[in-house]
Amino acid sequence: MTTVRTWRGGRSRWAPYAVLAVAAGAAGYVALVDPNHPGHYPTCPFYALTGDYCPGCGSLRMIHALTHGHVAEAFGRNALAFVTLPLLGYLWVRWTVAARRDRPLQAKILQPWAIIVFAVVIVVFWVVRNLPAGHALAP
Repeated sequence: MTTVRTWRGGRSRWAPYAVLAVAAGAAGYVALVDPNHPGHYPTCPFYALTGDYCPGCGSLRMIHALTHGHVAEAFGRNALAFVTLPLLGYLWVRWTVAARRDRPLQAKILQPWAIIVFAVVIVVFWVVRNLPAGHALAP
């Protein structure tokens, strides 16, 4: 009787590095092509249709400011995206370690309750940044 071994590594082991390469390439492009000058990037469809800001509005300008070392300006462009970056970095490191060990990603922050809380935070941010009182959160 012959034992068949399966290899669970392969592409999934290198997926975190592919995502990092794509993210670094995109950030590099945004660093070089200033989103503050019109005509380089498409307008946000939600903003174009409604005139209101979506939760992602200002993210390209935030990345541009951050890649040029303007941390305060980056925070002002999209505060929610800015404070989410360390969380994404943490999850990327956890994903990389899990992939290298050929295990699934497990983190308490990925529990359903945490995802629901984050979704509520996104909706609240979305609404508040479009209110007169939340003008400071607009990009």
